[in-house]
Amino acid sequence: MAKPLMAKATAVWLVDNTTISFKQIADFVGLHELEVQGIADGDVATGVKGFDPIANNQLTQDEIDAAEKSPAHALKLKFNASAVGEEKRRGPRYTPLSKRQDRPAAIYWLVKFHPELSDGQISKLVGTTKPTIQSIRERTHWNISNIQPVDPVALGLTKQSELDAAVQKAAAKKAANGEVMNDDERRKLVSTVQSLEMDSEPKIPTAIEGLEAFKLMDDDDDEEEDNLVDADADSFFNLPSGGGDGEEQP
Repeated sequence: MAKPLMAKATAVWLVDNTTISFKQIADFVGLHELEVQGIADGDVATGVKGFDPIANNQLTQDEIDAAEKSPAHALKLKFNASAVGEEKRRGPRYTPLSKRQDRPAAIYWLVKFHPELSDGQISKLVGTTKPTIQSIRERTHWNISNIQPVDPVALGLTKQSELDAAVQKAAAKKAANGEVMNDDERRKLVSTVQSLEMDSEPKIPTAIEGLEAFKLMDDDDDEEEDNLVDADADSFFNLPSGGGDGEEQP
């Protein structure tokens, strides 16, 4: 049985605006009866705004009235003719004949700019076959010299939301496998655990790594350095007294 959109919000509205039993509401929205009772008690779905099923074309007022009069009446979704035949499709997407010549350009674009996508994902996005994708990856396609990469969204072969979802799924899969991409790709962030396991990079250039040797020399030559400082101080303060004719005064 089909369920309404925003099931929990719909249950909140039915609890607040009707006298339908908890069991009827639970069966209609696909929740447990105790969960609907928790909504009525204020323990569940706190802060959730009710979703009017009548205003959103999911229920009729007659259906609600019938359910209020008979506790045995099961609520039924309002028939929506436009939803007929919208079940989830299986297999590659169907591509109209007028756009089939654009598929190689779309495949080339996906292979070039989203190499993390698998052949199966690309096949579902643009409605092609894995051998075709592989031939473009390996540049063995019969027309590869004339194929230019074009965004499949711009060609109308897929939706931007579908492409984004596929890219995020591919990035999440790589992250789960512990793969770290380079900075140019920037497909995901490295977790703290992974960063701690990575080899530490030098923080200073190799050209000045010899500064530690100077530190050891300073420890051995402290006395000589003090003498130099004292000598410099004496020579600085032992200046000739100024006279009118430039000669030293006794």
